[in-house]
Amino acid sequence: MPFPLPLALAIYVTIWWIVLFAVLPLGVRSAEEAGEERPEGSDPGAPVAPQLARKAAITTVVAAIIFGFVALAANYVAG
Repeated sequence: MPFPLPLALAIYVTIWWIVLFAVLPLGVRSAEEAGEERPEGSDPGAPVAPQLARKAAITTVVAAIIFGFVALAANYVAG
């Protein structure tokens, strides 16, 4: 492994957060777009069903794949 464990964890967590912010807007529909009634005083752009657990799972898988490529590249450069 080309990275010490703390550095590898820091790199993975950084990749995970970046991927999460890329995945969060996917499939989001507001109450207005979905044609549903919204409670008085709520934000019209608030998502109906954000599916955060599903997005966290997708983020974890994609971040692991990207981290694998980063580790392979670092191992290749290290010789």
